[in-house]
Amino acid sequence: MVQLEVPTPQGAVSAATVRVAVVDDHESVRLGLKAAFLEEGYSFLLAAANVQELVEGLAGRECDVVVLDLSLGDGSSVTDNVKRVQAMGSAVLVHSIADRVASVREALAAGAAGVIPKSSATRTVIAAAASVARGEVLNNLEWATAIDADRDFAKAQLGRREREILHLYASGLPLKLAAQQLGIGYSTAREYLDRIRVKYVEVGRPAPTKVDLLRRAVEDGILPGLDPDGGDGD
Repeated sequence: MVQLEVPTPQGAVSAATVRVAVVDDHESVRLGLKAAFLEEGYSFLLAAANVQELVEGLAGRECDVVVLDLSLGDGSSVTDNVKRVQAMGSAVLVHSIADRVASVREALAAGAAGVIPKSSATRTVIAAAASVARGEVLNNLEWATAIDADRDFAKAQLGRREREILHLYASGLPLKLAAQQLGIGYSTAREYLDRIRVKYVEVGRPAPTKVDLLRRAVEDGILPGLDPDGGDGD
């Protein structure tokens, strides 16, 4: 894997003025990054196992950048974690292994400023955090290449019934009426809609709102009409 090289700051920001926190459910990673940031003179605020612990530990203190692991053991979602960190006024630098492309896409869609592979040298992680703290968005060529090469991103694999529900619901029908039109119960229609949202999250294209679902339906050719060649996945 090609290592991402991030330019070292050119003195624009003093390390001592950059407030950093780390969220990772592996203690060794937390301790290693904490030691590295402190050795470089950064203002290290907190190392937490999850975002809730981060929020409670900071207790309202401002933090410039949070180095965030994607896969936390508490079952929290990538989007929720990124949004919660941003709500505190912190930039998010995602720290992830290379095979979690869908989660990386989701993090970037949620507003993360960049991604740094866990295989990167510690100095590269630190330099990336400094760049993010300056308000820069990392140009991660290796991640962009990985995302472009992931063909699943082009179209979520929805079954026939899922596409029918999405078509009607995203077109503007209330879910109850869409269910009636298809001759299924409301609870069944809700299950299909929940499954659709899960599938879009899995390919890194979350659609939490009805407007988002409309966008996905247009992007995937489900609107203005159904794909006549689709399979009968449901």
